[in-house]
Amino acid sequence: MSGGIWELRRDEITGWWSATVVDREFAPARFNEERVSGARGASCENCAAAGSEVTRRTLRQGAFHSVGTRSEAIGSDGGLLTIGDMDRAGSWSTLIAPVMEHGELDTAEPALVASFLMAIRDHLRAARELGATAYVQYVRNAGAQAGAMSDHLCFEAYDLPQVPHRVAEEIGGAARLSIRNGGCAFCRISEEEQASGRRLVHRDAHAAIFAPFASRSAFETWIVPHLHASDFADADGATLRGVAETIQTAVRALRAIGAPPYNLLLHTAPLRERVESTYHWHWELHPRLRPIGGLELASGIPVVPISPEEAAAELRKALS
Repeated sequence: MSGGIWELRRDEITGWWSATVVDREFAPARFNEERVSGARGASCENCAAAGSEVTRRTLRQGAFHSVGTRSEAIGSDGGLLTIGDMDRAGSWSTLIAPVMEHGELDTAEPALVASFLMAIRDHLRAARELGATAYVQYVRNAGAQAGAMSDHLCFEAYDLPQVPHRVAEEIGGAARLSIRNGGCAFCRISEEEQASGRRLVHRDAHAAIFAPFASRSAFETWIVPHLHASDFADADGATLRGVAETIQTAVRALRAIGAPPYNLLLHTAPLRERVESTYHWHWELHPRLRPIGGLELASGIPVVPISPEEAAAELRKALS
C-alpha cells in the first residue's frame, strides 16, 4: 500500500526535525534488509589479533588532524596544508572479542557483552584522566552496509579532537530544557515513555528501550539507564552488567525485521566538560534499512517510513 502523508516531528532536545510516514501499513518484507557479511575465518584480521578475552587492537595513532575551514586549510605558501604540517591527535582502535567470535550481540554470552562495556568504561576513564582529546566515540557496526569490514564481534573507538555535533546539540538542548523545566530531560522523557507505553519496547531493572518520538531511522531505539549519570566512565560494574543485557534485548528485538545491519552508538559526556546534572549517557540503535533519498540530502530532514509507535509495537511482538 502506497503512502504519502508525512508527519514533521521535532526532537525536543536537539530541535532537529524528521519526517515520519504515518499512512502506510506495516509490511515486514519492506524492511528485511539482508546483512552483507564482512571478512571472517582465515581473512579476519581481528581473529589474528584476538586473545582469550576482549582485546584492544590499535589501528592508527594520530588518526585525526583538524584542518578547519577552506581558508584555514591554506598554508603560508598558498598551498593546501599537508599531513606533515599538522598536529595530529587521537587514535582509531577496536575492541575485539576472542578468536572466532563472529556471532551477534544478542546471542553472545552476557558476560562477554559486559566485558565490552567495562573495557569501554576503562578506556573513557583513562582518556578523561589524560585529557589529550575532547571525545571518545564508541560504535558497533554490524554488517557491511553499516560500515563493518569484518563479522568479528567488536566495537570501534574514535578518539576525537572535538565533540561530535550531534552530542554537542544534545548537551546544549538538554541544558536548556533543564533550565526551563528542571531536572534531566532524558530522565523525564524516559519516564514519560515508560508511563505511556506507546513507544516503549522493553524495560528492566536497569534501563528502558524505547523508540524516540522524532526517530531519525526506521526502528531506531534508545537504551536509557534508569540511574541518572552523564558520564559512562562513572558506571559501576553492576550497572554495566545490567545494561549489557538490556542492549542484548534491544538487538534481539530487531528480529522483527530479520537480522538487519545496524549501528549501535554510545553518547556520553565529553572528556573535558562536566555536565553531571543535565546530560544522561545512553546508547542509540539504528538499523540500516534503506539508502538516503534526495529529500533527505536536500533538506537535512530524515525520512522515516514507519512511525515509531508502530515500530515499537512490532519490536515488542518480536520479544514476546
